[in-house]
Amino acid sequence: MDYQHITISRVSHVATVTFNRPEVANALNPRHLEEIEHAALSFRDDAETRAVIFTGAGKHFSSGAELGVRGRQEEPLVLRRRRRRIGERCIQALLDMDQITIAAWKGAAMGGGGCIATALDFRIGARDCFLSYPEILIGVNLMWQSLPLCVHLVGSARAKRLVIGGEHIHGPTLQNWGVLDEMVETGEVIAKAQEWAEFYAGQPPVAAQMIKRSVNAITNVMDRSIMHMDFDQHLTASSTEDASTAVAAYREGAPRIFKGN
Repeated sequence: MDYQHITISRVSHVATVTFNRPEVANALNPRHLEEIEHAALSFRDDAETRAVIFTGAGKHFSSGAELGVRGRQEEPLVLRRRRRRIGERCIQALLDMDQITIAAWKGAAMGGGGCIATALDFRIGARDCFLSYPEILIGVNLMWQSLPLCVHLVGSARAKRLVIGGEHIHGPTLQNWGVLDEMVETGEVIAKAQEWAEFYAGQPPVAAQMIKRSVNAITNVMDRSIMHMDFDQHLTASSTEDASTAVAAYREGAPRIFKGN
């Protein structure tokens, strides 16, 4: 694939995947997600790379799904359902990587950007980084089968604060909650992530990768069976009057009066 929205670099046993749309805070459109999925899958045949850093060019990790970018609405629903599942396919590809994966996280990880960060093995964050799931603010649910990833990291009550409350949670609290494995100043994020990557790349790769897959299997064993309908939940939520009200409020500052319809 000819990448337009990401770059991949390699030094010894460590690769770095950089989301490269800084002009839109690394917002994720379908093409961008396809490239991340493709890159993640491409590491299956890479015996030399043992750790992969994911980061964003510019000030932010990723501001999430690009607002206003929608699939072709004239297509049959059966095709729209398949194509809109690119987000969950991307997350699954990241989860399935054998290599140790590390987020070098500056600025925002919002919505889908937060889904990507929580799908990785470790997160090195800047003091001013923040996590937010703003889907609730436009009247829809969190998708991409990523709700369990949030719950696994922070527990049920804090996950509800993030996903139902739409709160912005910043670096020091993220570290306290266990989302960040280490917090540093913004200018030190890449170097620290590289340090972590080199450490894990120095471990015996067969043993390390088997242990990673076993831990993930233990932790995530029920996730897909529970969350397999989250896109259909999104179709239901996005078709409500409340969703239209929420979108208007989000974009225009209109009153937020929800009726449950």
